[in-house]
Amino acid sequence: MSDKNNFTVEFSLDKEKEKKAKNIILNVYQALEEKGYNPTNQFIGYILSGDPTYITSHNNARTLIRQIERDELLEELLRTYLDKE
Repeated sequence: MSDKNNFTVEFSLDKEKEKKAKNIILNVYQALEEKGYNPTNQFIGYILSGDPTYITSHNNARTLIRQIERDELLEELLRTYLDKE
């Protein structure tokens, strides 16, 4: 067994990116709600597929969501869910 399979790669966002991601998530969530969509389902569709059409263009939400990478989006959602700063 090779040593390269025995280490863990660390992923981390800086605080400014975390703040930006959080603001984008909140704005997109609000826009989805305003248009009558289920934000949870729409976020899941976007994260799994990468297809921005899961996000409404209302209030510029589709443009906003594309400002952060999906892995950053996932990290912020998980961090917030687990309530870890």
